[in-house]
Amino acid sequence: MATHTMVASELQGELGAVRIANEVVAIVAGLAATEVPGVAAMSGGLAGGIAEKLGRKNLGRGVKVEVGEKETAVDLYVIVEYGIRIPDVAAQIQSSVKRAIETMTGLVVVEVNVHVQGVIFSKEEEMEEETPSRVR
Repeated sequence: MATHTMVASELQGELGAVRIANEVVAIVAGLAATEVPGVAAMSGGLAGGIAEKLGRKNLGRGVKVEVGEKETAVDLYVIVEYGIRIPDVAAQIQSSVKRAIETMTGLVVVEVNVHVQGVIFSKEEEMEEETPSRVR
């Protein structure tokens, strides 16, 4: 069984070391992805849903990062809005996440894999579908 290191990146300067945790890279990626128009939510699975119901917000939800010394690969699990063109949204997610991670951490992003886990309808459409219309 492989062990996972808690430190994503360590930069040594003349004043000391700067360490960036894997969770920080995941949070940066998750926030960048959710800002893309057409992304309804991140898919976090059962554990993520339970944590949110207990009042803890998981900002790295739906994000898996693999980090080396200077490079990283990211897998994002997203739920998109109905009616958008999925390849366009996925390309925007890839670009946004790559730019955010490289700008904020200095790591080189070698790949950003987008896994579309579902499609969600707008809340207004869902309400109309659930409420039966009355005929007089």
